Amino acid sequence: MSLSPSAADKKARTLAEAMPYIQRFFGKTIVIKYGGNAMTDPLLQESFARDVVLLKLVGMNPVVVHGGGPQINDLLKRVGKQGEFIQGMRVTDQETMDVVEMVLGKVNKEIVNLLNRHGGKAVGLTGQDSAFIRARKLMLESNEEAGKMLDIGLVGDIVKIDPTIISFLDKGDFIPVIAPIGVGPNGETLNINADVVSGKLAEVLGAEKLVLLTNTPGVLDSNGNLLTGLTPKEIEDLVADGTLSGGMLPKISSAMDAARGGVRSVHIIDGRVQHALLLEILTDEGVGTLIKSK
Repeated sequence: MSLSPSAADKKARTLAEAMPYIQRFFGKTIVIKYGGNAMTDPLLQESFARDVVLLKLVGMNPVVVHGGGPQINDLLKRVGKQGEFIQGMRVTDQETMDVVEMVLGKVNKEIVNLLNRHGGKAVGLTGQDSAFIRARKLMLESNEEAGKMLDIGLVGDIVKIDPTIISFLDKGDFIPVIAPIGVGPNGETLNINADVVSGKLAEVLGAEKLVLLTNTPGVLDSNGNLLTGLTPKEIEDLVADGTLSGGMLPKISSAMDAARGGVRSVHIIDGRVQHALLLEILTDEGVGTLIKSK
């Protein structure tokens, strides 16, 4: 079936408009945090998979880091536990860690299969593979008592990421899909926030872009208006006045650290929009919030 002249013209224009971006990002690494509705809505799953595979086909190197928060919470409820968070971080005792490992392993395989069904060559990893994500136990400073440190269990703070295995997969035209689990100093398994892993990995790989998919249009002000082109000082003000809180805290902190660490552009975008990745990477307007280094 052939296209009508108008449909053919539209497709040709779309391709022509995308070409400068394809050329600009050819051979560049793009780290993508995959989470929220984009992971659970079948239509958005298909859209995400097509976008990632297309980025690889046109010569970019997408690296996917995924979460699994809703799925972890569902399984915790089924075993009679309530998920608990402090400063956006999941409190993780041994039973919760067992659930986290089980769920993230399942989610990782599902994403790998999804990308492979759409023509990609995806490989699933955790930070335990070749111990490429090394971590130590994370302690949080209390917001209520100055100097008091909070123990939130088997939660990791990244010490070092060895990029060797990711670089090897990139060169073989594979798409790495990474579950955010690290290895502690004594070989223990540590749960690490997926936004934190995404940001640090983008720094270590010298990524061109870090893209964080969320369930909001991006960073919003107190009136619900989308903010973009944010500097670290503006973000600090939004945290101080309570506009940014909860699960947005590790996300925005990771975004700022990545921008300061040399990642050329960091974006928090709405994963509920079909083809949000392509809109962000292959158009001038983009979608969501851009984080600037200064």
